[in-house]
Amino acid sequence: MSLFQSRIKEVQDFFNSKDVVLGYRKLMDCAMDTQDMSIYNQVISLTDWKENHPDDVEGLIEKSQSIIENLRSQVVTENDTTNAVIDAVEITKTYNRNGFKLGPVSLSIKKGTIYGLVGENGNGKTTLLRILAKELAPSQGTINYLFNNQIENDYKLRTQLIYIPQRTATWYGSLKDNLKFVLSSYGIPAVENETRVLMMIARLGLWKYKHLKWSELSSGYKMRFELARTLLRQPELLLLDEPLANLDVLAQQVILEDLKSICSSVNNPIALILSSQQLYEVEKVSDKVIFLKNGQYTDNSVDEAGAAQQLIIELDTTATREELVTVFESMKMEKLIFNGGVFMAYFEPHVEFHQVMTALGHYQIPVTYLRNISTSTRRFFIS
Repeated sequence: MSLFQSRIKEVQDFFNSKDVVLGYRKLMDCAMDTQDMSIYNQVISLTDWKENHPDDVEGLIEKSQSIIENLRSQVVTENDTTNAVIDAVEITKTYNRNGFKLGPVSLSIKKGTIYGLVGENGNGKTTLLRILAKELAPSQGTINYLFNNQIENDYKLRTQLIYIPQRTATWYGSLKDNLKFVLSSYGIPAVENETRVLMMIARLGLWKYKHLKWSELSSGYKMRFELARTLLRQPELLLLDEPLANLDVLAQQVILEDLKSICSSVNNPIALILSSQQLYEVEKVSDKVIFLKNGQYTDNSVDEAGAAQQLIIELDTTATREELVTVFESMKMEKLIFNGGVFMAYFEPHVEFHQVMTALGHYQIPVTYLRNISTSTRRFFIS
C-alpha cells in the first residue's frame, strides 16, 4: 500500500469512528496532495455545506464518502524526502557591541521534517532563523541551499525559502483578494487561482473570515492567513519565528498539528523550522528539537549512542522535600532540585518512570503535575 493510500485509509478510519473534525482536515490534506482541481472543487463545495450545517455529523460523513472514493483512484507521486534541502556547516554570528556569539551551528534540514527551535530569550533563536533565511550574513561558515528547482538568484531562492517573523506586516483590502494576488504573481490562471485559494482557506479553517479585512481579525487568525499566503507558494523550506506567541493553548495545538500534516504532504513536503517558548507543544510535533543556550547548540538526541538514559522527572506537589526524599529513598535518587515552583528529581539510569509513579501512589503524595523530561530539552533549561 502506498503512503497516499494508507493516508486515505486513515481518513476513512476517522470517519468510521465519527471523529469528523480531525478526519475532515486529513481528508483535505489528501485532496491537496492530488493537485486535481476537480477534487479541490468537491472539497470546497462540501466545506461551504459544512459551514452551513455545523451539527449534521451524519450528513458530513455521508457526503465525504464520495470524495474518499474519488481519492482512492488517484495516483500521487511521492516526493523524495531523503536528501537535505539545506546544509549549514559551522555557521557563527558575532556581535562585537555586546559580545554575543551564535554557534558554531551545523544543521542538515530535510523536507517533511519539523525542527523545533527552543531556548530562553536572547540566546540566538531569531538570529539563527534570519541567517538561514539570508536576512543576516553569518560571520563564518557556509550554507548550501539544495532545492529541487535550480536557484539562479536570490529572488528564485526566496520563492522556495520563506521566513515569517513574529510580527507580520499589515494586509490591506480583502483577505481573499490578497491570497489571490499571491498566485497571480506566479502566473496562475484565474479559475485555478480561485480554486487553489479557496482550498487553502478551507484547509486552514478560515472559511468564515475570507471576506474580512486585516483589522477585523484576532492575532491567531492573522497568523493563519499569513500561513495561507505562504503555503500557496509551495515553498521547500519554511522558517517560523514564534508563531504560537499570541494563541491560546487549544489554538496552539491545532495549528501545530495542521503544520505537521501539511509539511508531511506526500507530493509537496516542506522542511519546517519553528521557534517557540511553548516547549512541550513544540516537542510533541517536532521530529528533532534544537536547543540554544548562550548561542551554543544542543539537540534532544541521546548524548552517547547506546548509553542508558538518566531518568529526570518534573513534579508539582504540596509535599515537602523531606517527604519526597523518603518516597524515593529506595530508588537511589541522585539529587532533588526545587526551583520555587516545581521539583526536579534525578535518578540513576536503571530506574523506570513507572516505579516513580508507583512510589508516589503508595505514599499517597498529592500530585498536581508529573512529567518525564529525560529526553525533553526541558532538562537543558535547568542549571
